[in-house]
Amino acid sequence: MTNLGTEMHELCQRLFPIGRSITGDGVRETLRIVKEHLPDLQIREVPSGTQCFDWIVPQEWNVHEAYVIDPEGRKILDFRENNLHLMGYSTPIDAVMSLEDLQSHLHSISEMPTAIPYVTSYYRDRWGFCLSHEQLKTLLPGDYHVVIDTELKNGSLTYGELLIPGNSEREIFLSTYICHPSMANNELSGPVVTTFLARQILSAPERRFSYRIVFIPETIGSIVYLSMNHETMKEMMLAGFCVTCIGDDRAYSYLPSRNGDSLSDKVALHVLRHLHPDFIRYTYLERGSDERQYCSPGIDLPVASVMRSKYGEYPEYHTSLDNLSLVTPSGLRGGYEVLERCLACIEADEVLRNNILCEPQLGRRGLYPDLSTRKSGLTVRTMMNLIAYCDGRRSMLEIAEIIDTPMWDLIPIANELKRAGVLSLANVGQPEREKQ
Repeated sequence: MTNLGTEMHELCQRLFPIGRSITGDGVRETLRIVKEHLPDLQIREVPSGTQCFDWIVPQEWNVHEAYVIDPEGRKILDFRENNLHLMGYSTPIDAVMSLEDLQSHLHSISEMPTAIPYVTSYYRDRWGFCLSHEQLKTLLPGDYHVVIDTELKNGSLTYGELLIPGNSEREIFLSTYICHPSMANNELSGPVVTTFLARQILSAPERRFSYRIVFIPETIGSIVYLSMNHETMKEMMLAGFCVTCIGDDRAYSYLPSRNGDSLSDKVALHVLRHLHPDFIRYTYLERGSDERQYCSPGIDLPVASVMRSKYGEYPEYHTSLDNLSLVTPSGLRGGYEVLERCLACIEADEVLRNNILCEPQLGRRGLYPDLSTRKSGLTVRTMMNLIAYCDGRRSMLEIAEIIDTPMWDLIPIANELKRAGVLSLANVGQPEREKQ
């Protein structure tokens, strides 16, 4: 197997220079590259002016060039050198002005003197440039030539959608965003990890559930997508995750759905408790990404977030310091493995029942070790604990929590017991809607 973390980081490197926003050619270029990995990804366009709940799809924004010429004739704050230099959705301008007039359009962070901030103005006409505070202090008095060659037009909002069928029409949902320029953890870790999760899902010989995976602009993209799909999603969704900020080497983070009691919440907490017990647990009051839309009243989808350094909580957030050094192959690999483990647990979360009254005779079924060791004793104890709670009412995840055992350790044991006829699937609750 190739080094998965390195492969993901290489995709980050390829996507990093692209100038993305909530609309425009940068989003399309990003999706075209993702589509190289996921050929069945459908790239969809929603026209500007489309009403989506309380929102309207904005005009499309594209950048041809943007820069400033200082009093000595040097080109500074050049979009082509660093796309964070231009404030997102800046309106066009070609003018000469004094440093004093220019200053009101410049953005820096005095507490982070080497960082270029990420600033946008999507829904009000403005223009501006972003620069490090160190560079701001070096600007000379005099006249500056400001050039912003951007286009705001009636175009469209672009997103990617991948629907992967399974044996059941019940869906697992993954959502990630593709609307930020050159930032690695806050932007690229999400779509890159999601791309590789989708590849893994597609490679499975069989899937119990179907998958709905979207690559969208944050906020407006989820609102647009929900406006067209929320009724189907409410009926079919079993669990879902927002995938963002999943690529650095710091502690893991968990942010719940609004009610905090969905299968997504339960499986995320189970996986994190066993793999990374030092994870940071946030509340829904600390939300800030697309879970706001997916969990909003009336939509009420079971969507939670598993992250590494949570957006807004790490010092490099929304600055040029959120770069390809912050996001690492090992960080991406770890984030991928946690989410992959969550999906595997959901796929295997069956309700089983014990077919045998009293304790089954495991030895004659070849399930009891013929050599007694400490390790074999623990294995048998785990097996017997699993059997003890397979009463046709509790799910595998519930049992794993009760006996304090990672669910992925129980899955092969359960499969052996099913093959031996000790356990079988219980018919409880509503039947799954199977594909015809």
